[in-house]
Amino acid sequence: MIPSPRTATHTRPAPAPHPLRFGYGTNGLTDLRLDDALALLADLGYDGVGLTLDHMHLDPLAPDLAARTGKVANRLAALGLGVTVETGARYVLDPRRKHGPSLLDPAPEDRARRVGLLTRAVQVAADLGAHAVHCFSGVTPAGTDEDTAWKRLAEALTPVLDAATRAGVPLAVEPEPGHLLATLADFHRLRRTLGDPAALGLTLDIGHCQCLEPLSPADCVRAAGPWLRHVQIEDMHRGIHEHLPFGDGEIDFPPVLEALAATGYQALTVVELPRHSHAGPHFAEQSLPFLHRAARAIPEGPEGRTP
Repeated sequence: MIPSPRTATHTRPAPAPHPLRFGYGTNGLTDLRLDDALALLADLGYDGVGLTLDHMHLDPLAPDLAARTGKVANRLAALGLGVTVETGARYVLDPRRKHGPSLLDPAPEDRARRVGLLTRAVQVAADLGAHAVHCFSGVTPAGTDEDTAWKRLAEALTPVLDAATRAGVPLAVEPEPGHLLATLADFHRLRRTLGDPAALGLTLDIGHCQCLEPLSPADCVRAAGPWLRHVQIEDMHRGIHEHLPFGDGEIDFPPVLEALAATGYQALTVVELPRHSHAGPHFAEQSLPFLHRAARAIPEGPEGRTP
């Protein structure tokens, strides 16, 4: 039985004996008011939240953003929740085009709208004390050659990285299946193109590793360790980009969490179930015990969990 977010006392369960910190993404709780979603996650014992800026949850385009952000910051602090800011809202900029406009669009003014959203997200993240700002490249537009797309991406991200540097908030780019930047190798191509800026980090989605990376998810974590700034987690099948509840896919999670703990990663590992929002409270309640059980299966010792 999930406690009512309006009446619970927010007594947090004892932490699991490992260094990992788990969150849940608000893009999987879009049927809840943000305040109710945050209270729910605190009641369930989550360490934090992946906050997707969207029209129903801290709308980045509505008036008085700074004041509204301040209220959310106070609420997060009162609940003891960490936060990462995510920017994957489907229709926040264009009500007709999913994830549009992108950083790769042909029209400079369209790319500028996405850049504006991301720089605004950086400021929100700074005001919230967030661990990172997440973003992705977007799909290569029809008729755009690969070299042009990569050039647009690098140019568009430059002012965002400048803003992230000034704010002291890492920008964590996510390899996304079907996008220009789809794999870890693509992330490193971008990193080299931009001259390896300190503000540029990586969002690693564990399901995406299962979906299309040549390495296993655990090996992806080990390879990505030095650049990890944000982690998303869910189950998935090989070759099928469908975010699944834990146990419905093929991933063996204890080795993944063991590898993640061994990297020294200390920010949030956020459950990413954006297509399960209709039953979001149920999946939030089920996901955290699963992750704690998987984490408890990490062997003791220098390569496993800390005693």
